[in-house]
Amino acid sequence: MTSVADTPRLTQFARGGGCACKIPPGELEHLVSALAGDGPRSYPAELLVGLDSGDDAAAVRIDGDTAILATADFFTPVVDDPYDWGRIAAANALSDIYAMGGRPLLAVNLLAWPRDRLPFDVARDVLRGGFDVAYDAGCHVAGGHSIDDPEPKYGMAVTGIAPANTLLRNDSAKPGDPISLTKPLGLGVLNNRHKATGEVFPEAVATMVTLNRDASVAAVDAGIRAATDVTGFGLLGHLHKMARASGVTAIVDVAAVPFLAGAREAASAGHVPGGSRRNLEWVAPHLDPGRYDDVMQVLLADAQTSGGLLLAGEIATAPVVGEFVAARGDGVTIVLR
Repeated sequence: MTSVADTPRLTQFARGGGCACKIPPGELEHLVSALAGDGPRSYPAELLVGLDSGDDAAAVRIDGDTAILATADFFTPVVDDPYDWGRIAAANALSDIYAMGGRPLLAVNLLAWPRDRLPFDVARDVLRGGFDVAYDAGCHVAGGHSIDDPEPKYGMAVTGIAPANTLLRNDSAKPGDPISLTKPLGLGVLNNRHKATGEVFPEAVATMVTLNRDASVAAVDAGIRAATDVTGFGLLGHLHKMARASGVTAIVDVAAVPFLAGAREAASAGHVPGGSRRNLEWVAPHLDPGRYDDVMQVLLADAQTSGGLLLAGEIATAPVVGEFVAARGDGVTIVLR
C-alpha cells in the first residue's frame, strides 16, 4: 500500500463512491415497479429481458437467434487516480453485457464534470482510461454526452449482441446448481478506506479493471444459463435477486467465499459504505445468517464496483461458494453455512 499525494483527490468530490452510490435496492424496486405499463403493447422486436427480474441488461431479439443487449452504468469517483477511475468505470459498464453472455460492440461516454473546480485535463485522463479498457474489450467508443455538474460522474452506455437462446439470465437457476464467484469481495470497504485515508490498494484496482469477458465466455461454453454480476447490491443482494427470480434458495459456504487482502480489517475498522449497510438491511428479512456476526454479514453484502460474475454452474477459474436448493416456504432466499 502507498499513499496518494496528488491533488485534487477525486474521491473528495463525491458523497459516495463507485457502485456504493446506487439508489438502495428496495427503493429502486419500488421506483420501477409501475413502469411495465397497463397491458401488452406491440413492438417491432421481441423483448427477451426487461424490467421483470431486474437483470443486468435489456435484451431484444432482432433476427432469428440474435439478441441486442443494452445497458448503462456510471458513478462517482471510486479512486483518486483519474485514469484508473476511467478504466474501472468502463470495465463495470461492460460487465453488464458479459453478465448476459454477450459481446460488447459499441459504447458511448457519460460524463458529468465540475468544470469550474476540476481541470479538463483530469477529465481527459478519465476518458482515456475508459477508452483503453473498451479497446481491450474490442468495443468501439463513439461519442457520448456530458453535463456541467458539481459532482463528477463517469460511465458508459453499452450495446452488445448475444445468441438469444443462450442468454445468461438471473431467473434461470435450478435446484442442484453450484454457485460460483469469479472475483473476490471487499472492494467497497477497501475503496471506502482509500477515500478516508488516501491508502492505495493495487490488488483492488487490478480486480476492478479486469474484464469479465473470459469468465462470461467460459460460462456460456459450459452450458450455464443463469448468471449476474456482483456490483452495487453486494453478493447477498444480487444472490437474493437471483434466488427470488428463479424460485430457489441459495446456500452459501462462507468459508469458500474469496476476499481481497485487507477487506476484513477495513470492515472491522469501520470503513463500511452506507450502500453496503443498506444492502444488508434489505436482504436481512430473507437471510438465515447462521453463526456469522455483523462484520461478516456486511462483508457479504458489501457494495462492489466492477465485481465478478455470480454463476449458477462451474467454470475452471472460479471457486464454488455454495449451491442452489429448492425454495424454502418461509421467504428465506439465502442461508449462510
